[in-house]
Amino acid sequence: MHVVVNGKWRVQKARNDHVDEAEAGNPMSGYRVGYIVGSLSAKSINRTLAKALIRLAPENLKFVEIPIRELPLYNYDFDTDYPPQGRALKDAIAAVDAVLFVTPEYNRGIPGGLKNAIDWASRPYGTNSFAHKPSAVIGASPGKIGTAVGQQSLRSVLSFCNSPSMEAPEGYLHFTPGLITELGEVTDKGIEQFLKDWATTGAKI
Repeated sequence: MHVVVNGKWRVQKARNDHVDEAEAGNPMSGYRVGYIVGSLSAKSINRTLAKALIRLAPENLKFVEIPIRELPLYNYDFDTDYPPQGRALKDAIAAVDAVLFVTPEYNRGIPGGLKNAIDWASRPYGTNSFAHKPSAVIGASPGKIGTAVGQQSLRSVLSFCNSPSMEAPEGYLHFTPGLITELGEVTDKGIEQFLKDWATTGAKI
């Protein structure tokens, strides 16, 4: 399988020895969530938000990042001979039970890098990786509307890709300095409880 090391894809033999008998008997135990950070910046506040969500999420959720930084710009010519980056992305999505998008809003829309990744994953025709794959969307912004418009744009794209998406509660986070530490610790108790509840709701869908 493909794993991420320092933000790059590597191939690693799959292992199942981490699943104990209790987990094997529980269909929700070890539920795998692939998360995609919509910003390509290493210092993205949405990457920080992702850390917080992973810390606060129920223990039965197992998170793995699906990186999009190294994808070339998609074009139709690739469909006849998909490059390794595109195949790795599709394999990563196939290996998880759901996809979490943690993304900023650029110019009232989806960041270009994220839209490019969705285009790669949805192609070639007839091999849409998002079909019937549950998804959830959340995002943070220094602005007070907290990615609300960008999320609606993303939900529209995911709907077209036939990905059943978590509709509520919606998560539009106004990110202020010091709200979340580098380690993903939320300093505001109200926001911390909201994010915990949001992640718990997502785990039940």
